[in-house]
This record gives sequence, structure tokens and C-alpha cells, in this order.
Amino acid sequence: MKLLSPLALFAACSLLATSLMAAEEQPGLTGCAAKKQAISEQIEQARAHGNSAQQAGLEKALSEVTEHCTDAGLKKQREQKVLDARHEVTQRTKDLDKAMKKGDADKINKRKDKLAESKKELQQALDELEK
Repeated sequence: MKLLSPLALFAACSLLATSLMAAEEQPGLTGCAAKKQAISEQIEQARAHGNSAQQAGLEKALSEVTEHCTDAGLKKQREQKVLDARHEVTQRTKDLDKAMKKGDADKINKRKDKLAESKKELQQALDELEK
């Protein structure tokens, strides 16, 4: 009996891993289709882990995406996010320049950290735009 439980667990994990790998092998999904696919995968994970509250929330999100998402609208949102992130990087760069002119080492380090964080957010926004 002890042997059966680990075997059943292994089989279930194998099936889940196979379905996830198959989902990853579908290149070419972009925009709303990619968003729907990602939510569907999260629903399956929530179902597999018995998290009914998360599953219900994800199913609602999927229905909202199905009803309201358009590729043009999604692209416009992502482009706006990139513009906002670029503006933030510009502002953080100016803040760093001001701190460097004053010569305050603590402020310089803080501004460098904030600039690095803003650049990371910009890169994430650019990556999302390509999806």
C-alpha cells in the first residue's frame, strides 16, 4: 500500500509536467490568445492543487479576457506601459544627475538603485510588448 501512493503521486506529477511542457511548446501565441493560454494553465495548476478559490478567480479572469480583450487594445496598453516606464527612467536619470552634482554619496547610491529598478521595469514592459 505504501508503494502505491508514491507511484500514484509520480504518475500525477508526470501527467502535469507533460501537459505543462506541451503548453510551453506552442510558440506563436501572442496577444489575447497568449493571455488566455496563460490563465488556462494557471487554472489547471489551481485545479491540480485543489485551490478552488484561486480557480474561481482565474475562471472569472478568463471570462473577462475572453469577453473584453482585443489584440489592438492589449497592444495599446502595453505600449503605454513602455512609454510610462521610459518616462520614469528619464526622471530617475535626472534625479541621479542632481544627486551627483551635490556629491551626497547616500543620495547617489539611492538614486542609482531606483534607476536600476526603473530600467528593470522598462525591460519587463518591453518584453511584455513583444508577447
